[in-house]
Amino acid sequence: MKDKTTEIFRNAPVPKAVLSNIIPSIISMLMVLAYNLADTFFIGQTKNALMVAAVSIATPAFLLFMAVGMLFGIGGTSLISRMLGEGKGERAKNASAFCFWTGLSIGIISMILIWIFAEPVCRLIGASDDTLEYTVQYLTIVAGGIPFLIVSNSFSNIIRAEGHANKAMAGMIIGNLLNIVLDPVMILGFGWNVAGAAIATVLGNVFASAFYIIHLLSKNSSLSIRPQDYKARERIALGVFAIGIPASLNSVLMSVSNIVINNMMMKHGDMAVAGLGVAMKINMIAVMLLIGVGTGIQPLLGYCYGARNRERYIAVLKFSMLFALGLSIVMTAICYCGAGPLVNAFLEDADAYSYGIAFARIYIYSGPILGQLFVLINAIQSTGAALPSLILSISRQGLLYLPIVLTLNAVLNTPESLAAAQPITDYLATALAAVLFIFTYKKYFKSFPKETAK
Repeated sequence: MKDKTTEIFRNAPVPKAVLSNIIPSIISMLMVLAYNLADTFFIGQTKNALMVAAVSIATPAFLLFMAVGMLFGIGGTSLISRMLGEGKGERAKNASAFCFWTGLSIGIISMILIWIFAEPVCRLIGASDDTLEYTVQYLTIVAGGIPFLIVSNSFSNIIRAEGHANKAMAGMIIGNLLNIVLDPVMILGFGWNVAGAAIATVLGNVFASAFYIIHLLSKNSSLSIRPQDYKARERIALGVFAIGIPASLNSVLMSVSNIVINNMMMKHGDMAVAGLGVAMKINMIAVMLLIGVGTGIQPLLGYCYGARNRERYIAVLKFSMLFALGLSIVMTAICYCGAGPLVNAFLEDADAYSYGIAFARIYIYSGPILGQLFVLINAIQSTGAALPSLILSISRQGLLYLPIVLTLNAVLNTPESLAAAQPITDYLATALAAVLFIFTYKKYFKSFPKETAK
């Protein structure tokens, strides 16, 4: 497909091509981060640490919903960018329509199930007698926005595959900015507390979804969500799921790992759970920015791979790795040195604050290598390498994290040791990602020409 939207993928200088894709992605992640921090911040202004704990406890269930969006978003982006690189525009339309309608259907079913089983789900994910009412209230309302959450998370990624990084960013900004503006109004102004936070979240996702749908129905988009373009056969469903399932498994396992650590941390009290939840939010400052680098370059790498342009692929990867390393170091310093005032912005309870600052500094120990990890993950996904993607996805928050946190809990059984499980896991996951990328490169690029035109 040779049009203006993919021109930058093909011919722009590597630094310009990379930065023009990752900067909108980073801005999008900043908006997601701001929304996550705003929820916790304004709930914290109620001076009720149990409400802060409830929102933290509900996060794993929310991550499960987002995992479905990740399945179609990352899987669809990988497949569509390669199709566009190969010049298969019509099949790209079939793939985007498949992602939209299948994701929407799953969202509606999930919404109904959560409404039916809200209380047992909240018990399962770690709600105590003191936090149960708040957690059920938050999760029940958020469930009403699951279909919109899946659509917005899917197409904030997929639209980047057609070269519309700024459109993808705009949708994220609209949804998250609306959420941030509504949070203080609904939480504090109306006095709706956790219900206000949940309503703001739902409305943010509704408006973001509407923005993407309007774009996809316009003449500016080379993709489609028209029912008549829906097609699952001809390796479309397989192509989406091959990369999407491993990517979503990472979110699912992240949710599971959060449930596990919340239940373990609950033995040390609700204030430890509240401190852990805030520490995770602060760690997200670095994590979300670095995820933005990785997801931003994936469509560009996928296009280069689909066009069989080895030289440009490697040049993009090298520049991205260097950029991610520099950003990682800067964000580590900011999050470590600023842990005190950042935690204080969310928690006033002395015990919760003490836990929060200790956990925040432990979590950021893995900051220097996180950028490399997310770039390598997306580089592997960009090739459509299903097995390496699967291995990496089930390892970071599953095969690596769970044994580490269970061992630390059994041997040391301290709140700090539980928090240390994540940075230990991240270093091991980065080493594994490097090995898997080398394997992927040798296998998937062996038939490519050694020199290709830029």
